Amino acid sequence: MINWKDHIHSNDEVLLGKPVIKGARISVEFILERLANGWTEQEILENYPRLTKDDLQAVFSYTYECMKDGMLYFPKVNRA
Repeated sequence: MINWKDHIHSNDEVLLGKPVIKGARISVEFILERLANGWTEQEILENYPRLTKDDLQAVFSYTYECMKDGMLYFPKVNRA
């Protein structure tokens, strides 16, 4: 598994501290939004040439680690 810490960091002075790809100022959230909207990895790489395939793999690794550690979870749904 790729070490996401080599590709992703957070700085309070960049995008309000959101996790971003080092050297690109593109947030993890932004990349995940593109993927959720149906973009392929290739489309992301073509449209954002500062990103690498390893950067995208780091996004997946980071997201997995957040879910594994309980930082991300499904919101509680109120069912009437």
